[in-house]
Amino acid sequence: MANIGRLSTKDTVLLLCDMQEKFRPNIFQFTNIVSNAARLLQASRILSIPPILTEQYPKGLGPTVPELGAEGLTAHAKTSFTMMIEAVEKELETLGNPKRAILCGIETHACIACTTYDLLEKGMEVHIVADAVSSRSQTDRLFALSRLKQSGAFLTTTEAVLLQLVQDAKHPNFNEVQTKHCKIKPQFSCSKLRDDNTGQATVAVVHLPPPACVNMP
Repeated sequence: MANIGRLSTKDTVLLLCDMQEKFRPNIFQFTNIVSNAARLLQASRILSIPPILTEQYPKGLGPTVPELGAEGLTAHAKTSFTMMIEAVEKELETLGNPKRAILCGIETHACIACTTYDLLEKGMEVHIVADAVSSRSQTDRLFALSRLKQSGAFLTTTEAVLLQLVQDAKHPNFNEVQTKHCKIKPQFSCSKLRDDNTGQATVAVVHLPPPACVNMP
């Protein structure tokens, strides 16, 4: 049976990549990216999904921004573009080598991309949260998402992740997740870019005002 990318709280890890102070003024939609990542982190705590946090050269790029709400997490410092450094590999082993990763942070075409490739090569299922990843350039962001989808990653959104993780209004944590996290947030709508040479359409994501949050039972 084909891998359809169904999310589950079991054997899943949340990866939080390099959301640091020095990136704040330069990353496209930085505030919204961090806000959505924070929602995922809060939900992961409610649903007992372990989070892993990295920082890219913190001496120069500063600490993780406080609004992520990552207090209490060990920030693994790195210089490589991939999150898959030795300390993170060891943490994954301690967690029993999860089968799937929910990935958010920056930059999409650099650290998110390199991390995705490494995870896919390890045989892990990768869910990139499109409204919780970004780059300095919107062009880099959009084409990186298209490229990563070609490589086998699943593209999703914050709201979709939250609802897929609980899956049922009868889930014991559904009301808590819905009440705290189903809020009106800036969203990214899909349009298409078409390659002039091949004619193939790729997904492009642009910022638009949000719709009202869907009412759930």
